[in-house]
Formats: sequence, C-alpha cells, structure tokens
Amino acid sequence: MSATTTTPAHRITIEDLRPFYGRHQAVKPVRMAIEPRKITAIIGPSGCGKSTVLRCLNRMHETIEGATARGAVLLDGENIYAPDVDPTIVRRKIGMVFQQPIALRTRSIYENVAVGLRLGGLNNRKRLDEQVERSLRAAVLWDEVKDKLDQSGLALSGGQQQRLSIARTLAVEPDVILMDEPCSALDPVATLKIEELMLGLGTRYTLVIVTHNMQQAARISDKTAVFTVDRADRDPIGELVEYGDTNDIFTRPQDPRTVEYITGRLG
Repeated sequence: MSATTTTPAHRITIEDLRPFYGRHQAVKPVRMAIEPRKITAIIGPSGCGKSTVLRCLNRMHETIEGATARGAVLLDGENIYAPDVDPTIVRRKIGMVFQQPIALRTRSIYENVAVGLRLGGLNNRKRLDEQVERSLRAAVLWDEVKDKLDQSGLALSGGQQQRLSIARTLAVEPDVILMDEPCSALDPVATLKIEELMLGLGTRYTLVIVTHNMQQAARISDKTAVFTVDRADRDPIGELVEYGDTNDIFTRPQDPRTVEYITGRLG
C-alpha cells in the first residue's frame, strides 16, 4: 500500500472478516461496507466482538499475542491484509482513538500532538507548529491549551486528554478514524463535547465508533451495526446480526436479536 495514494471516498469494505484469538474464532464472518464521510456506530452486548472487529480495521488486532484475522478489509479497494502491505502505513491511514484518554506521560501537550509527525520524519519546526495548531483547532482544544503547550498533557482534564488524543490522530492526516468507546471514561459534559466534535469530524472523515451507549449511537451515527453473542453456546462467538441506517435500526429493526438488545432484554 502506497503511503501517498489517496482517493476522495475512503470507503471500507469488509469481506468475510474472521478474527481469531489463537484457535478460537471470536466473530462469525463479517461482511459490511462502511460509507465514506459518515459516522458508523458498532453496538452490542459485552463480549460480542465489537472492539475486536474495530481493531481489525487498522490491523491493531494482530498486535495482541496470538491474535490473527482472516478475510479481507479493503480501503478504497485495496486489501490492507495483503502480504505486501506494511501495517505501520495502514495505521497511519486508519487512525485510532482508544477508550482511555492517552496523554503520553513524558511529553508536553505540544509533543503529544507532534509525536506521530516526528515518527513520520517531519522535524521542521515551522511546519510542526502549523500542524500542531491545525490539529488542536480541529479537535476544538486550541483555545484551551495555546498558552500552555509546554506543559504536560497529564495536567489536562479527562475530556481534554481525549480531545488531545484525537488531535494526535488528526495530526498525521488519516483517511479514516476509528474510536473505541471514546466517551466511556468521561463525565456527561465532556461526553457532549466529544460527541459535538465527532459530528464535525463525520462530515470530513470516514468515522467508525464502538459504543456501549445506544443513545449515543442514535444521536450521532448515520449507520449502525448490531453485534450479538449467544451466551448459551459453550464456546461463544460474536455475530453481526443487522446493519443499516441508524434510524431504521432503532425504529424498524428487522432481526429479533436487535429488538432484544435495544429494548434491554439482551445485554
């Protein structure tokens, strides 16, 4: 995969994706097309494979010892699991924001954002300054930190640290942004700010979020994928049971397992 090749769509197509932990298949084959410049939410009960599937979308899954994935994930028609593809380049093109805000302990607010740029070979201070400011503005954080860029990122609140994590992801100019439970550790006020930020980013990026909060999925996403798991099975395996427009999923679900989940009978 070329690091410089881009197309305006940035569509992800998942073809028979099967994640494994050792010999255990964690999720039944997943087939879905994630639309460009939309917000796609992945919801479902604990243990159904939501985060596992999300990590497969930028090859973070295989960083876990013994974890593998079979099938294909296509970014603009190019399989990110092809043998000649460098996972590092994949992760630059498909950025990820994690559940817990990550403020790199030994780095200032400035360096928290600049770290990915430096790893990519950018060391020109003027260009770094421009990219750091642009990214912090895009994460709606610039006005809160512009006078203390040399201070530790750990001095920020939890919500600010999460926006700092988003700024770090935006700095390397990804095509797609993945978010794994980005608000689960935040208070309602900070959650609202992150949701407003996600809505803005969703007009410019292909955005995929995993959330346990169905109300959040209903509020901000264009598409929703519902996963479930059969706990009666001796060897539980997650499954994608329904995928469609968010409004349809929450008002006219087609699969009884979706109904059970969104009405609280399956959790």
